[in-house]
Amino acid sequence: MGNKQGSLANHLETASKTGALAFPEKKLDEFPEALQKVSGNLRNLDLSNNKITSVPRWIANFKALKTLNLSGNQLNSLPEEIGHLPKLENLIVSRNCLGGALPKSLGKLKNLKELDASGNKLTKFPVSLAGLNHLNSLDLSSNKISVVPDGIEELQLTEMSLNQNQISSISPSLAQCPRLKTLRLEENCLSLDSIPTVLLTNSTVSTLNLNGNLFSEKQFADCDGYDKYLERYTAVRRKMD
Repeated sequence: MGNKQGSLANHLETASKTGALAFPEKKLDEFPEALQKVSGNLRNLDLSNNKITSVPRWIANFKALKTLNLSGNQLNSLPEEIGHLPKLENLIVSRNCLGGALPKSLGKLKNLKELDASGNKLTKFPVSLAGLNHLNSLDLSSNKISVVPDGIEELQLTEMSLNQNQISSISPSLAQCPRLKTLRLEENCLSLDSIPTVLLTNSTVSTLNLNGNLFSEKQFADCDGYDKYLERYTAVRRKMD
């Protein structure tokens, strides 16, 4: 433990100058209190692949933080105070034990661009993210979400992954998301009837991944509106070639 703390002390000294601290795979079982010494100017914090079980409420003091990587820990929940980080752009909490819902306060992270909460036990879709104008990418794959609910038409995402959940219902409001291009829904519990026709006929989605649901690719290709979706898909592929 002494060596671990000594090593962290060295990192803190560097972090106070650089604004970045990476301390992954150090077998930490708690969020280091010593980090409070650099809370004022820390911009990037990587504590991935440790054994941390909780995030302290004083995380709210890290007002300069832009990237927070807590992937591969043992977090059961996140405090509401994590929504009090005005400059946060990237939040990575994949491969933890987060259950239920993410804090509603995430809807206050006005500069958030990327949220990766894949590989957890979440059951609720985070509707509170719908007002974030800079959020481009949301990864909720490998969770236990069963419904994509109403009230998400203002999501500004360009890409969303919901692979490997338990989704059986999708709100038509998803089709109103103004920038959504890539939607991944592989390995869920979707029937053909649960794919909103408007998502095919009148949305911006040009890449829709649906393998591993309760229908075949051929059945999907026979859906009403599939031809409209195919037009968008083909147009994007032409631009890429």
